[in-house]
Amino acid sequence: MTHYKQSLGSKLFDTGNYIFLIGLCIAMLYPLMNTVALSLSNPEMIIQGKVSWFPRGFNLEGYKYILSDHKLLKAFGNTVLYALTGTFIMLLLTSLLAYPLSIPDFVIRKFITIFITITMFFGGGLIPTYLLIRNLHMLNTFWVMVIPGAVSAFNVILFRTFFKTIPIELWESAYMDGANDIRILFQIYLPLSKALLATFGLFGIVGTWNGWFEALIYLNDEGKYPIQMILRNMISETDSSSMNAQTFQLIASMKLHGKNIKMAAVIVTIIPILFIYPFLQKHFVTGMMIGSVKG
Repeated sequence: MTHYKQSLGSKLFDTGNYIFLIGLCIAMLYPLMNTVALSLSNPEMIIQGKVSWFPRGFNLEGYKYILSDHKLLKAFGNTVLYALTGTFIMLLLTSLLAYPLSIPDFVIRKFITIFITITMFFGGGLIPTYLLIRNLHMLNTFWVMVIPGAVSAFNVILFRTFFKTIPIELWESAYMDGANDIRILFQIYLPLSKALLATFGLFGIVGTWNGWFEALIYLNDEGKYPIQMILRNMISETDSSSMNAQTFQLIASMKLHGKNIKMAAVIVTIIPILFIYPFLQKHFVTGMMIGSVKG
């Protein structure tokens, strides 16, 4: 067996690379660890600035305050519904648009591709978009959270690129056997695109889960708010200028600090996303390579 002997330069590079990656991990982990620590620490320790990596003391009042708010639980359900429905619609519509663009015999595929590409550089803007949604009677409805951003030019181009890597012979043989395009897409192309669907499904869920601007602009009913909108309002309410009587009383009795509430709300909202990633990670690396070689 031949043993490969690293040169001094290679060893120095590997050492530097390890140090850089460890530093990067620490830089990414510290904000999360600090958030958890602040959510669980005693108010006195937070005021004294003694909380960093680990909780000082043990205090669950922030979580009790958050979970006792029925608006948060309602918003949690809304966000799950928005994320699942919006991601499904995004994957479906993007696949339906990208599939014909990957077929060489499709006559107007070049025109549609150019038209889609133009939308990546020019947009109508917020006010025209708002007026359009208002004229479509979508304001303050469920669909305003899942329809307007369902199709992205960037996603369509990447889907098309991936579909073009599937051998055209599969399409030709299925077409000769009598299969129509809908059947070919759903029974051949999409089953071969699990990495693609998993990766963009994860992006879609995370994007919807973290979204709040659409709710701020298009929703007036608190019963339809996503969880990030409720979190935003909670953070505003814990500021000294707008604190409600219950929170002020808890803080005055030193059982709770404003940061307990803020950080507990952050942890509650990110836990579901942390549990989704492990189920999709086996497809994630493959999906991230889409479009890196063939355009």
